[in-house]
Amino acid sequence: MAALRYYRNTVLHCPSTLSLGLSVLLAWSTVAARQTREDGTPAVQLLAFNDFHGHLDPPTGSNGRIGSTEAGGVEYLATHLRRLESQNPNTLIVAAGDLIGASPLLSGLFHDEPTIEALNAVGLDLASVGNHEFDDGWAELYRMQHGGCHPVDGCQDGTPYEGATFQYLSANVTLDPRSADKAALSTSGIDAGRPRTLFPAYVVKEVGGVKVGFIGLTLRGTSEIVQASGIKGLTFRAEAETVNRLIPSLKKEGAHAIVVLVHEGGRPGAADYNGCDGVSGAIARIAGQISDEVDVIVSGHTHMAYVCTFDEKLVTSAASYGRLITAIDLKIDRSGKRVLSKTARNILVTRDVEKSPVHTMLLDRYRPFHAVVADRIVGTITGAITRSPSPAGESPLGNAVADAILEATRPQAAGAATIALMNPGGIRADLTAEPGSSGASPVRYGEVFNALPFQNRLVVKTLTGEMIRRVLEQQFENRTSGPDAILQVSTGVTYAYDRSKPEGRRIDAASMMSAGQPIRARQTYRVGLTDFLADGGDNFSVFTRGTDPVYSISDADALAAYIGRHSPLAPPPAQRITRIK
Repeated sequence: MAALRYYRNTVLHCPSTLSLGLSVLLAWSTVAARQTREDGTPAVQLLAFNDFHGHLDPPTGSNGRIGSTEAGGVEYLATHLRRLESQNPNTLIVAAGDLIGASPLLSGLFHDEPTIEALNAVGLDLASVGNHEFDDGWAELYRMQHGGCHPVDGCQDGTPYEGATFQYLSANVTLDPRSADKAALSTSGIDAGRPRTLFPAYVVKEVGGVKVGFIGLTLRGTSEIVQASGIKGLTFRAEAETVNRLIPSLKKEGAHAIVVLVHEGGRPGAADYNGCDGVSGAIARIAGQISDEVDVIVSGHTHMAYVCTFDEKLVTSAASYGRLITAIDLKIDRSGKRVLSKTARNILVTRDVEKSPVHTMLLDRYRPFHAVVADRIVGTITGAITRSPSPAGESPLGNAVADAILEATRPQAAGAATIALMNPGGIRADLTAEPGSSGASPVRYGEVFNALPFQNRLVVKTLTGEMIRRVLEQQFENRTSGPDAILQVSTGVTYAYDRSKPEGRRIDAASMMSAGQPIRARQTYRVGLTDFLADGGDNFSVFTRGTDPVYSISDADALAAYIGRHSPLAPPPAQRITRIK
């Protein structure tokens, strides 16, 4: 099914791969003809992944491994999917959100069009939206689905962008045109009528003579972790409640099985990517609230891998960046309209297989444009500068980014910044040293972009000392506990916290210092940060009360310039934040 679409959408448009495509299609058809079921019961295979984030090239460092095995890269992902699909003609390929957004430069430079085209070519059928699908606003996501050149940059590679051949689903995302941004409505061509889901809430697919219903949705908290300006007019509703409300409709359409694609997940207590030991978090709660009429939940968001059963519902996640594929097998009773058995396993996307030539051709079309920007050397580092946090949640790269923001926002005409803050979730990759480099490893702009892929603009705002204390308290309020929630602070800023204290009293106010002086509650300070934080992103609502904003360059450009000025840059020591308990 997906192989036929892969042939039609990709091979027929690439004459040089026509003979290869015909052999692939013939081989697939031969397997389909041989495929038998001893008892006549259809067996459906779902191939699932999540949180791809535009990682077309094989990811590097810790992002490119599962355990000690190097994994990922769309050329290898496509080959593995094709091989798995060849084992069962009744196959659908599905995904659980964050396919785009926070992408490396090869995709991000072209507004993620290369990733959509690559996923079209792997034969993806369906995907739920994730929070990062909204990074550039809902109108841009609408363009990703339906096609058309970028409204500002056009079609940068000189060819039309035709949109996704797979279908995005957004059951819990409602667009109210009456309150949406008028320019976004005009760009998307949506009529200013009644509220509607941004994309279809569900679809029913017939495969192998049975009907499988799919509901797709993102996490309810998406509005708290994306820029508010890009989602004006959208409402994000509760996950389980949305699913349960739609089940009668799927049953009415004759669905033999129901699958939920949800961009929300959990965190396992052990490293077994096919295990379920100690899995906790939102997905366990959501699975418990979802009706038992649902058979499978494909999850994501946390970048973790697991295969679980919660309340008889099979729940899976395939880590991130295309490093794993979840193969889900369903044996379905056609007459009884029920699932007789369901199993799943996560399969490594190893790099010891042949690359997909179609995907190599696709990436090679973009590489010349990409190389001009990506290969520029911005400076050098003495060694790897990583996101690995200290026990207090402070990382060397987080400190370097905060320092870069401070330097970039010091010369602002409306008042130089004296403090800078950075959310760790905005830092997506380490700066790695080249093997064999002797104390001065070159850093290229592409690496900086991969570390800070959102292209957030820097902004300086005026905050009081008390507002800064409240911002630091918000690190622990309504957020996942752990060091990954801790804001990174610029040089000269120090403070201590105690997580055992009651909410609102975890920051030791007396420990808050800037340039050796106490940060006083009623005194005002100029604070450098990204426009994502300034807009209240990651639930830091206090930032929205800051005044006198002055905007500057992007965070990636600031970091590139900072490395250049301080080459060779050494990893800043993690000595700014103290955790008492």
